[in-house]
Amino acid sequence: MQPLYGAVEAGGTKFVCMVGTGPADMREQTRIATTSPAETLLETVNFLRSAESRIGKLAAVGIASFGPLDLRPDSPTYGFITSTPKAGWANVDIVGAIRDALGVKVGVDTDVNAAALGEWRWGAAQG
Repeated sequence: MQPLYGAVEAGGTKFVCMVGTGPADMREQTRIATTSPAETLLETVNFLRSAESRIGKLAAVGIASFGPLDLRPDSPTYGFITSTPKAGWANVDIVGAIRDALGVKVGVDTDVNAAALGEWRWGAAQG
């Protein structure tokens, strides 16, 4: 059995959340309006928990987020959205909120880097 993963595309207007084993096996998906950090992250966690209860425990969650982000794993603010112009979102610990709520490993990168990685791994940039 392949492990299940959560995926979060955290955008300035919406979060797209999915659970599956990979791009060809997305089992659940939802869109959440980007409002306040507390509300948006709670809805994100609730979606992931609900999916876990129906289809199985997540092995990890990957986040592709608007930024800027602190991407240095040794930093005390790793996984924080930093000095963003998005009102209310500066200095928000997006990784910690999901990791602490679900108790799984959480990886993060910018939405731009994640899109490029996806194209390299599964899309038009293969090879």
